[in-house]
Amino acid sequence: MPKIAPLGLRSFLFAPGNHANKLGRVFGCGADAVVLDLEDAVPVAEKEATRASVAAAMQRPRQARGYVRINGLDTKFWTADLEAVIGSWLDGIVLPKAEAAEQLRAVDVRMSQMERRAGIREGSTELMPIVETAKGVENAAAIAGASARIRRLSFGGGDYTRDLDLYWSEDEQELAYARAKLTHGSRVAGIEPPIDTVVLQVRDAERFRRSAVNGKRMGFQGKLCIHPGQVPICHEVFTPSSEEIAQARAIIEAFAAAEAKGSASIQLDGLFIDYAVVHKSQRVLALAERIGAA
Repeated sequence: MPKIAPLGLRSFLFAPGNHANKLGRVFGCGADAVVLDLEDAVPVAEKEATRASVAAAMQRPRQARGYVRINGLDTKFWTADLEAVIGSWLDGIVLPKAEAAEQLRAVDVRMSQMERRAGIREGSTELMPIVETAKGVENAAAIAGASARIRRLSFGGGDYTRDLDLYWSEDEQELAYARAKLTHGSRVAGIEPPIDTVVLQVRDAERFRRSAVNGKRMGFQGKLCIHPGQVPICHEVFTPSSEEIAQARAIIEAFAAAEAKGSASIQLDGLFIDYAVVHKSQRVLALAERIGAA
């Protein structure tokens, strides 16, 4: 299965690797990317047997990017996970509980070994860390810059709140510090904006929407999803609206006209516009174009 180029990824939909019926359907749920899970969703007794089915599922025709979440570095499973799933069909590896740059570098080295063994270009498989502990949050910038394979970080709110014994409220104020550390760390490392946490209440669409809006406000580009019903809401929130696109175009056009007359600061409908505002508008249009192309 040829790899699909990344185009403004908004949704990463998880599916248990040991559920054959879900492996057959999950790639048709409309998500930008699918993560087949070998970690938390798979019982210990089934982890080894699940690898082959996950690798086979990745090789079938699909319309979404394909990732595999391997088991953590504190387990005996992770190296065999990599050996089983890395191939020309795989877009990326998701590493849970990333806490330090040296962890990512160790995984990078092992992935290179597996790529050489599989006969594919070294470094062609992405590595997406999930930052989900206090230690990982504090080391976010170092983690983000640890490997050229890392295009974006992701945030795991469930384990983060468990690690710090926080109450995960509906307004999610307790997640603000971690979200800020991930967006700042990503920017410092020069990689894409991060992917926001899952929402555990899979039947509460409004809670998912509020969480997605919170993530977008904090600079995230998308969200981890654990139910197909969350995907359309995720796309709605993280896709520029027609109003946002129209405003961005108006700002760029008005500023270009003013700049041609020798002015680099203007007002448009009461909004002060300078180069910073124009650059943000250009990002909105670039994102809309990437998503539209997808």
